Amino acid sequence: MLYPSARLAVAPMMDWTDRWCRLFHRALTRRTLLYTEMVTAPAVIHGDRRKLLGFFPAEHPVALQLGGSDPAELAEAARIGAAFGYDEINLNVGCPSDRVQSGRFGACLMQEPALVAACVAAMKDAVDVPVTVKCRLGVDDQDPETALDALADAVLAAGADALWVHARKAWLKGLSPKENRDIPPLDYDRVVRLKARLPDVFVGINGGILDLDTAEALIARGLDGVMIGRAAYHDPAILAAADRRLYGEPGADADLLAAVDAMRAPIAEHLANGGRLGHVTRHMLGLFQGRPGARAWRRILTEGAVRPGAGLEVLDEALAALTRETERTRRPSAA
Repeated sequence: MLYPSARLAVAPMMDWTDRWCRLFHRALTRRTLLYTEMVTAPAVIHGDRRKLLGFFPAEHPVALQLGGSDPAELAEAARIGAAFGYDEINLNVGCPSDRVQSGRFGACLMQEPALVAACVAAMKDAVDVPVTVKCRLGVDDQDPETALDALADAVLAAGADALWVHARKAWLKGLSPKENRDIPPLDYDRVVRLKARLPDVFVGINGGILDLDTAEALIARGLDGVMIGRAAYHDPAILAAADRRLYGEPGADADLLAAVDAMRAPIAEHLANGGRLGHVTRHMLGLFQGRPGARAWRRILTEGAVRPGAGLEVLDEALAALTRETERTRRPSAA
């Protein structure tokens, strides 16, 4: 069962956590729960399902995040997602974008806990895998003390298996989606209080978590899981220690070069099927963040991936530059 064992997750991030990103992250951590980008229920029902929902078997455990507010549509989309093999179906009640608001889903649903509960109940009736909710503390002028409790109590009564809480309010009026990721202040204490009130419920936290030290500290405060977003994307090497530190797995941390090597065969297959190198390597740019040769690694992958016919030789070139710089910094300086 995913819950209550999902101690670390990589957040769903639009335009970022596609199947290639998730496969790469899986090369760094076997246990961390991975999320898709948000997909709307109508898109799942009417769109190209293989393109929207396809994933690699190696990605497990992997969760599908849905957006929507129509219980029947969400139930059908959840049923389709479960049939594809996803380990969890998650309902987005946290995204503050204008497009999401106009479609009556995402963070604006914090104002309609009864509707969210109806959606969860319909999804639970449709699938056997866990159905979870990712929400905010509240929106606009809502009081986070009452808004979060109201949403949590409603969806749990409807059968939700877990709550992931982005520990900020969302301001639907006056802030852009980008600003909503940073400007509203974080309030980890509010999520800790929610967990204390709901000791038998899985409560995970998201928002502004930059490293595993912070993740461990939040779990030590009683939270069940921690979800890392942009930090895991820009510096994916932090995931290399996740299995050992968050899950107690024995053995060494994941080797970064081995993670690169694990991507070779999938990249080769993607290229053979007409795909482009940059579809994959754009998610790998930050792997050596802060290490000798990181700048050369990023430059070569960025510039090389757009060349016509770019293939694995670009990856080899970037690795060679990384190795040269690493060896240069290790040489003792001349007396």
